[in-house]
Amino acid sequence: MSTTTSGSPTIVSLEEWTKRRRELLRQEKELDRQRDALSARRRELPWVRVVPEYRFASPGGPATLADLFAGHGQLIVYHFMLGPGWGEGCSGCSFVADHFDGTVAHLRARAVAFTAISSAPLDEILAFKTRMGWRFPWVSSHDTTFNRDFGVSCTAEDVASGIASYNFRPREVPMEEMPGLTVFARGEDGTIYRTYSTYARGLDLLIGTYTLLDLTPLGRNEDPEEPMSWVRHHDRYEPATKR
Repeated sequence: MSTTTSGSPTIVSLEEWTKRRRELLRQEKELDRQRDALSARRRELPWVRVVPEYRFASPGGPATLADLFAGHGQLIVYHFMLGPGWGEGCSGCSFVADHFDGTVAHLRARAVAFTAISSAPLDEILAFKTRMGWRFPWVSSHDTTFNRDFGVSCTAEDVASGIASYNFRPREVPMEEMPGLTVFARGEDGTIYRTYSTYARGLDLLIGTYTLLDLTPLGRNEDPEEPMSWVRHHDRYEPATKR
């Protein structure tokens, strides 16, 4: 936020504001071009074949990874942090998931399926999903190696030792479940491939609320040491107050 030393906003004429806005617009357009180029490089990544035939628990019965494509050629999986016995999902993942329902129909229109996957048993997933009022597909990887294979689950021993693998490198993690997103594609012969995965800050792109907050004078207005500490499940926010 542009401020004076007293913390008050800098007030200028419309002419000066327009000048500064045009300069910022030039920088924004350069960032757009860089983002487009990075997206092109993402699409050029090589693919890796998915060998295990995972079987998930879904509301319609057992489902393979191929079944989750629902007849489409591409599949996006959000690795939702909800472990066995948790009772409720991670508040940060819930923040992200609040943005999913409106996108599912649009993804399908581009032949892209979407589902969330968690390691909790299906009944625990569905209970929390009902509480939150969500409609997007969500299945359980309980009793499979899926979460571990895709870098979002580790053992308590890994957490204690500080050598868990997350975001493509060994590092300390705070718990046994972590968030992520993986994209799959299906070849003409039915073979399934992993084409992309992202974790940690890479998931910010999914949060439309952050995009809107970034347009405001105060921005995200977060604690830099604990940037999502203000986030709550959407049914647990106190009445809004001015800040």
